[in-house]
Amino acid sequence: MSVNFKCLYCDRYLSSRNAYSQHVKYCNELKELNISTEESNNDISDTVSSINEMSLDSDDFSQIEEFDSNYAGDVSLRSEEFENFDEILSESLQNYTEKSDTNMSNTLEEFELKSLTLQDNIEESEVEIKEFPNEAYADLMTLVTKHNLSNKAGNSIIKSFNRHSDLSQSPLPKNIETGRKFMDKMNISQLSYSKHCILVHNNREYFINYRPIKNCIEILLSNPEILQHFIFKYENKKHQGEKSYAEQNSGNWWKYAEASIPSSACILSLILYSDATTTDTLGKSSLHPIYISLGNIPTWRRNKEDAKQLLGYFPILFAKNEKEKTSPEFKKLVRETFHKSLKFLLDPLFENENGIDYKINNRIIWFFPKISTIIGDWLEACTYSLTYKSASSNFPCHFCLVQKNDLIDTMQDQIILRNHENMMEHFNNNTGHSVSLEPVENYFWNIP
Repeated sequence: MSVNFKCLYCDRYLSSRNAYSQHVKYCNELKELNISTEESNNDISDTVSSINEMSLDSDDFSQIEEFDSNYAGDVSLRSEEFENFDEILSESLQNYTEKSDTNMSNTLEEFELKSLTLQDNIEESEVEIKEFPNEAYADLMTLVTKHNLSNKAGNSIIKSFNRHSDLSQSPLPKNIETGRKFMDKMNISQLSYSKHCILVHNNREYFINYRPIKNCIEILLSNPEILQHFIFKYENKKHQGEKSYAEQNSGNWWKYAEASIPSSACILSLILYSDATTTDTLGKSSLHPIYISLGNIPTWRRNKEDAKQLLGYFPILFAKNEKEKTSPEFKKLVRETFHKSLKFLLDPLFENENGIDYKINNRIIWFFPKISTIIGDWLEACTYSLTYKSASSNFPCHFCLVQKNDLIDTMQDQIILRNHENMMEHFNNNTGHSVSLEPVENYFWNIP
C-alpha cells in the first residue's frame, strides 16, 4: 500500500522517504533564510511549489508505491526518527544558524539550483528500484521492449506524447536511453515477471521468477527482422554432389524430427542456455538465469541481442549449515528442484501432444516444439543430464558411457551413448551409481 509523507512546513505530501528527507532539508533552509520582502517570499514559494510538484501526488502518478523499508540509500528516515521529528528539526536549525550571514545568498542560489534537479538526484541516488515512476512510464518501456523499438523510435513517441498532452510535467522519461538505464536499476523479478513458489525448505520459500515461455516465443516471432530469415522446413544441402551442413535444418536431427510430425506442420527448434552467475541488476546476488532462442533463426541472426529472451531465474537453495550442504539429501534436493523448475517453465509448450499454433505474418503456423540444443558449461550439463559433477567419477562424460580411463583411447565403435532408454532403465533399477547417474528423475525423459 502506498504511504505518503506530509511536510510539516507546507502541508505537501511526498511519496518516498528519500524525497521527503530532501524536501524537508530545503524547507529548513528556506525557513532560516527569513527573507522579508514579498518578492523574495513569492520566489521562494514558487520554488517550494516546484519541489512539491515532484511529490507525484496526483492522479497521473497514483500508482507509485513506497520504497521498501530496508531501502539502502544515502538518506533514510526510520519510524523512530519520524516520531522525534521536532528534535531532529531543532538540531538541524541550530546547525544551520552557525553559518555566516555572508553565505546566505550563495545558499539560496545553491538551493534554487538543487531544487531544479531534485528529481534527477533522487532517481540517481536510488540503490534498489522496485517500481516504475508511474503507469505511463511503465507502458512506454514495455512497448519499447516488447516490439524491440530503437531509441530513435521511442524518442519520437515521447516527443509526440509531450506535444499533444496538456500535463504540466511529463510522466515519461526525457529519452529512451534514460528509460533503459532506469530499467537496469530495477529489480528484474518485479519487472513484468511472475513469481511461483517451487519449494519450501528450512521454513524458507523458494520462488522461480519467470515469464511464460509462450510469450517469450511470441516476442521472437513478432520481430519482422527475424521473420525475414526464419526457417520452417528441412533442407537437404549439397556441395559439389556431397552432403553439406549449415543451419540446424540441414542436419539429420531436423530431418528425423520433421519426419515424425504431420507434413503440414513445422518444427519449432528450442535452444536453452543457462548458467549460474552474478549480476549487478539484482543487487550483486548469485543468480541462475535461463534464456531461450530458436534454431529456426539462422546462426548469424541468432547471435544478435534481440534473437533471444530471458525466460526466468532458477531458485538457488541455501543449506542451514555446512553439514547439510555436503549431505547427499541436500544435493538430491538441489537437482530435484532444478528439474521441477524446468518442468514448470517448459510444460506449457508440451501439454498438447498435437502441437501449438503461432501467428506469423497474419498466417497461423502449426508447430511441434522440440528441444534441439542446451548450451552450458560442464557443470551445467551435468545438472541437465543428472550425471555426477566430478571429473574423477567412473563415467564423467554426460554424453557417453565410456569410463574415465578409456576416454583418451576410445574407438568410435566402442562408444555407448547415454539416451533416455538406458538412463531410465538404470534409474528404475536403482543402478544409477554404476553409470555415475544421480537418483533423480530427469524431466527430459517425459517430453517428445
